[in-house]
Parts: sequence; structure tokens; C-alpha cells
Amino acid sequence: MILLAVLFLCFISSYSASVRGHTTGLSLNNDRLYKLTYTTEVLVDGGKGKLQDSVGYRISSSVDVVLLWRNPDGDDDQLIQITITDVNVQNVNPQRGEKSIFKGKSQPKVIGKENLEALKRPMLLHLIHGKVKEFYSYPNEPEAIENLKRGLASLFQMQLSSGTVNEEDISGNCQVTYQAQQDKVVKIKALDSCKIERSGFTTANQVLGVSVKATSVTTYKIEDSFVTAVQAEESHAFRLNFLQTITGKITSKQKLELKTTEAGPRLKPGKQLASVIKAIDSKYTAIPIVGQVFQSACKGCLSLSEHWQSIRKQLEPDNLSRADSVRSFLAFIQHLRTAKREEILQILKAEKKEVLPQLVDAVTSAQTSDSLEAILDFLDFKSDSSIILQERFLYACGFASHPDEDLLRTLVGKFKGSFGSNDIRETVMIIIGALVRKLCQNEGCKLKAVVEAKKLILGGLEKPEKKEDTMMYLLALKNALLPEAIPLLLKFAESGEGPISHLAITTLQRYDVPLITQEVKKTLNRIYHQNRKVHEKTVRTAAAAVILNSNPSYMEVKNILLSIGELPKEMNKYMLSVVQDILRFEMPSSKVVRQVLKEMVAHNYDRFSKTGSSSAYTGYIERSPHASSTYSLDILYSGSGILRRSNLNIFQYVGKAHLHGSQVVLEAQGMEGLIAATPDEGEENLDSYAGMSPILFDVQLRPVTFFNGYSDLMAKMLSASSDPVSVVKGLILLIDHSQELQLQSGLKANMEVQGGLAIDISGAMEFSLWYRESKTRVTNRVAVVLTGELTVDSSFVKAGLETRAETEAGLEFISTVQFSQYPFLICMQMDKSEAPFRQSEIKYERLSTGRGYVSRRSKERLLAGCEFPLHQENSEMCKVVFAPPAESSSSGWF
Repeated sequence: MILLAVLFLCFISSYSASVRGHTTGLSLNNDRLYKLTYTTEVLVDGGKGKLQDSVGYRISSSVDVVLLWRNPDGDDDQLIQITITDVNVQNVNPQRGEKSIFKGKSQPKVIGKENLEALKRPMLLHLIHGKVKEFYSYPNEPEAIENLKRGLASLFQMQLSSGTVNEEDISGNCQVTYQAQQDKVVKIKALDSCKIERSGFTTANQVLGVSVKATSVTTYKIEDSFVTAVQAEESHAFRLNFLQTITGKITSKQKLELKTTEAGPRLKPGKQLASVIKAIDSKYTAIPIVGQVFQSACKGCLSLSEHWQSIRKQLEPDNLSRADSVRSFLAFIQHLRTAKREEILQILKAEKKEVLPQLVDAVTSAQTSDSLEAILDFLDFKSDSSIILQERFLYACGFASHPDEDLLRTLVGKFKGSFGSNDIRETVMIIIGALVRKLCQNEGCKLKAVVEAKKLILGGLEKPEKKEDTMMYLLALKNALLPEAIPLLLKFAESGEGPISHLAITTLQRYDVPLITQEVKKTLNRIYHQNRKVHEKTVRTAAAAVILNSNPSYMEVKNILLSIGELPKEMNKYMLSVVQDILRFEMPSSKVVRQVLKEMVAHNYDRFSKTGSSSAYTGYIERSPHASSTYSLDILYSGSGILRRSNLNIFQYVGKAHLHGSQVVLEAQGMEGLIAATPDEGEENLDSYAGMSPILFDVQLRPVTFFNGYSDLMAKMLSASSDPVSVVKGLILLIDHSQELQLQSGLKANMEVQGGLAIDISGAMEFSLWYRESKTRVTNRVAVVLTGELTVDSSFVKAGLETRAETEAGLEFISTVQFSQYPFLICMQMDKSEAPFRQSEIKYERLSTGRGYVSRRSKERLLAGCEFPLHQENSEMCKVVFAPPAESSSSGWF
């Protein structure tokens, strides 16, 4: 009896070990043929999830699975054969009906004879403990077809116990979490963890970026360690942060069901798998289970030259204010990204003068090695005959959405060479600063070219070759925002001459608040309160702005408020307006300002009744739950009533992220002698000067000088025209997101989001002694196009979604001062012109043979023009009125 019990326990122990061995993963029974049905389908839509609004297709087939070999030393080491038969491709949307692109088409015609033959060839899968060890297929099969096989094979990889592991399948090497139940296993794949080589890039700034969400869940129904049913669903959705109506979603589903089992072939004998596979068919080759890149042939596509000729007219100067030009610009960039250097260079050399600047914008914005080589071969920086083209190239580099180290290295090398124009030399250095910052934002601060560029900027500031280079290096630093440069900035801020000091402080103003330490604020307080030397009003007010925007202490705010009343008249009024704007707009420092104002010594009639023309005001251009855009205008006049500085800023906010959309600073000095007025303290010996300094989309551009010196002023007054001076003009690729997706089903998907604009910012300053009047005018004109595109490609059929929004708008700021009497009469206006806003959506399905279906939908509305308040007395927010939208839609063959 005891012996029998021992034998029974040994049997149970052996059986349990055997069960554990079988149940670590998928297990097939010997000599059985498993017959299954398999479908994979894909839906593309705008994110609403309605089947009737989607495009896509379904691939269905029968699947035979058989166990060919099991390792005699371990049941969990298996070789299985998977064979696809009875393939059928059809619409996933049942409402397509007569418009179906597959209607009347045989499967060999739809898929292609060679593709179909390759799809039906059996594949082998080597599984150890339920995980794919090797994937075997026939050599030289079309990569798109191999991917479909990989997508099916990947469903057979699973484990029967809960836990998180790393697995390699068609999606790459991914982190996977298993949730095992009695007869079911749920597999959740973290798609953002998948390591797979795919091309792609995105815009670093979150305001201009794209939010992407991806999920993958596979559910296995288990019986006797084999799968009886598998359901997998994977989705990829995107949304443009800036405009959340630009959306799209891909939903990919796979379904595998066991129908019957039949008697199958006997197991292949042998201990070595290699010899077993060779005996089955020596043509079998081990290939990666990870999905591979393929490119569908483009039938009837235009060459680069043909494409350029088809859009050239839209990029002529007279057409740049229209959305058509931006649309053509974006489409041409996509074509340029696949072009070779010789093709691009040929078009550049053949083009006429008036269209060349726009062509340079497009070629530079393509941001490929071929496009960079072509444009560098075309431009000659040693010549002063193509300054406009050189400047357009450099500004396009500064606005680059995803610059690489090669671009920065190229510009650093150019800077060390010779130039035909000093303005271009300065612009190169300024743009180097912008590229340093963008690369650092993408964790590239330690790149060799970035380190070299940093040394170049900091070394230039410490030991400039010539005095005038200091401004150039400070402007580069205003873009680069290097934390290690703050001590240098403080030195220039406190000890430099007026323009240098002012530039150093406005550079500090662009740094993140945590970098404005107590040590920094001590220096700024000394500057504002003139503890060591007398400073110009523009320098002092800039220092106060940095203090008030950087978590000021109670005493810092109190001292600033106590200074009001002791300042020059217009500076008194300006600082008072700044404090009132902080309170009215509920800025971060408003809480501490309110605490200080509880003290009567700081808050009394004597201080808060100061008169003058200077002003500071902040308001909303647009406000919604997820985003807002603000404008701010501050104007500082001299005691004689002549404009000293005006500063117009536009910021865009999305959540906690922000973008400095634009800044236009107009400055004037030393013009009191023209009206026999007395200059303010510290400004007695200033030369006559007027100029403009712009920031556009977080990039500081090279300032523009209207006149410099009394003789230059008089010459330009005598020959003056009312024509504005262009500050920046061109086509800009602002939003750029590209992502190639490997779907688990084996299909290839692409996600492209782009935003471009044609922009023209100009400024003018008129000064009339005869009429005793000065006028400044800043004009912003833009045409904006935002596009999003999703495509899913199997090489023989493609489905896609294109969504677009566009507008043409203008914003103008005019400031007029009449000093024929005192007090001076001042008029300020900021107007937004009426603007159309159009949205459209195109969905399509297309066979590789050219036959297709397309559905179009569009709507348009009118954004009414309005005037914005610019001072405290008129603070009602500008209301934007929408005209009723006009909608249209169509669908049909193409």
C-alpha cells in the first residue's frame, strides 16, 4: 500500500510538471490540422468612430495551422506551419454598395497575381515557451506581403501566466502586459515602448505639436492550451494641439477563430531544428518577425520639375497672401523630401528672380541632406548679389521644425568664412543661436556641433573681435538662452551702454522664471533704482518687467511702487500702467502686488494719479477651455512726447505650454533736438536713431534700422515715402509631424501633420516737422494652412483621410502722436481685419490599379474683423463674430 501511494505521488508530480511545461504558452496537439478563419480590417476616420463616416478595407482568409516538429527534450519547443488560403479583399463599410472599389474585381486583379501567390506560400514559426524564436519564409517575397504574414504569425505569440515582459513581434521589441484568467488571456502592448526603426519627426514646441495616442489590446480564448479565438484591436489617434479640429484615427482589428480540427501530418523526426526545416523545404529562410519598411510604387506621379511648374504661379509674390500659395508650398515640401540633390539644384538654377525667394523657402524647409546640399551649392555667401535669398535661407533654417546637427555644423562653418554682406554674417550668428536652442530642447545639448556653437557665442561675448559684434552675439544668445551665459548677461546689463544694456535685459526676460534667481534680481533692482549708475528709461523699465514677472518678493514690489512719483513723468505713467495691468489681467505677481497695496504709503492718490501718455495693456485675442492667445502692448514716450519704445507681443497658450508668436519692438531716441525739447535724465547725448526688432515664433530675427544719426535722419526725411519697411516676408513651415506606423496586422500607416503660413510683417515710422506729427505703423498679414493626413497601405489598396483648415488674416497697429500742442494728442489702434475660415475633409480608397472612391466635405465661416482695446479705460474684450457656416459635401469615383 505504501509503495502504491509513493508511485501515485510520483505520477501526480510528473503529470503536474508536464502540464506546467505545456501551459507556458500556445501548444498544439500532435497529428492534428487546425482550420481557422482570419480577418484583418482597418478603419480610417476623423476620430468620431462612426462606421458610416469611415473608409477602409477588410482582408479575410482561411488559415491552416499544423504542428510539424516538437523538440524531444521539451514540449514547449515547437515548429508550426501556417498557411493562408481563400484570400478575399472587400470594403469594411457595408454602405459603399455600388461605389465599392472592389465591385466586379477578381482577387488576383485586386491583390496582384504575384502577391497572391506569395501570400499563399506557407510560413514556419519556431515557438519556445510560447514566444517566437524564429520566423521562416521564402526569400524575395514582396515586403508588404511578408508583413501581412508577420501580422498573422504574431498572434500566435502569447503566454498563459500574468506578468509584464518584453517581446519582439511585428511591432518591434515592445513591453507587453499579460492578464491571465481561467479561460482567457488579455495582452496589452505598450506601443509607445516599441523599438522599431521607422522614419519620423515632430515639432518640439507643444503649442505647435501633435498629441498622439496609441493602444493595442489582444484577447485570447483558451481551451487545452490552444487558442480557439483571438480578437485584437489597435488604434492610433492624433490631434493638433493648436487647432483641435485637425484630428484623425486609425483603427486596426484582427480576428482569428478556430472552426474545426482534422487529422494532420505526422511530426517530423529529428533533434536539430535546422535539419528538420531543410528536410521540409531548403528554400525556407529565417527572417525578422519585426515589420519591414516598404514603399508603394507611385503610378502617374509628377516629377519634381513637373510638380514645380504646376504650382509655380501660386508662389509668385502677388499671390502670397492667399491660402493657395501655402497649400502649394506644403505639397511641394513633401515632394522635395524624396528628391535628389541634382533635381533640386536644376530647378533652383533655372528659376527667375521673383519666384526664387519662395523656392528657397521650400527647399530649406524640406530639411533633408539632399535639399541642404543643393541650396548650399546654389547660394554664394561671399557675394552681395543674392542677399535676399541668403536671408530667406537663414530664416527658414531658424524656423526649422526638426533641425539636425549637420545644419548647425554647416552654419558654424559658414560663419568662420567670409561674407559679401555684414548683415548676412550677423544673421548667420543669430540663427546659430536659434538652432542651438532647438537642438537642446531635443536633448542634443551634448552634440559636438552644439558644444562648438556654444563656445563660439560665449567666446564672442567675452572677447568680441570688434565692438559692434557684441550686439550680434547678444542677439544669438537671445535665441540660444544658455543658462551658463546669465553671469555675462548681468555684466552687460549693469555696465553696458544703453542699447547693449537693454538687449541684455530683454534677453534675460526670455529665460524661464526658475533661472531668474535672487542674484539676478539683485542686479536688476540695482539697475532699476540706479544704485550704481544712471540708466536710460528703456533699460530701467525692462529691468522692472523682469523683476515683476519672476516671482517678485514683497519688498521688491514695494520698492518699485514707492519709486512711482520720483521717476520722469512718462516713466511714472508707464510704471503705473504696468502695475494696473498686472492687477487687471490677474498675472502671477498680482497677489503680492495686492498685498503691498494694502499699505497706504504705497497706495495713495499721489502715486496713482500720475498723468502721461505712456501705457501698458494686455488682453485676449481668443480664449477657449483648452487654448488662448493674448496680446500685450506697452508704449513708453519721452518727456517731450516722442515715442521712445513700443512693444507689441502676441502669445499662444495650449495648456501649460506657450509660444511667443510675435514681437515687434519699435524704438526711437535722440529726436528731442528736432522740436527743441529737453531730453530726459541719462538721455542727453543719445544719437538720433529709429529701428525695429522682431521676434517671430520664438526666434529673434535681425533688427531693422530706419535711420541712424542726425544726417541719416534728415536725408531720409527729405526723401521719405510712406512705403513700409519689410521686417520679415516669406513662407514658413511652422508645424511638421511625420510618423510611419507599423500596424500589428502587417499594414503600413503614415501620419502627416503640417502647418504653413505666408507671412509679411512690415513697419514704418513717419516723422513730420511741418505737421508736428509722428506715426508708427506695424502690419501683419498672414495666410495659414493646417493639414492632417492619415494613410493605410497594403501595397495593393490604400485608404486615407485628409483634413485641412485655412484662413487669410491681417493685424495692424497704428500709433499717432501730434505734438503741435501740449498735452500731446495720441491715438492708438489695433485692428484685425475680416477673415474667412475654411475647413475641409477628404476620405478615399484607392486600388494600386488606379480605381478609387472619394468623399469630400467642406464648410466655411467668416470671422468678423474687430478693434482691440489698448489701454485701461477701454478694456472690453474684442468679440469675434462668426457668420453661419456654409457646408458642402460630395462623394464618388475617381
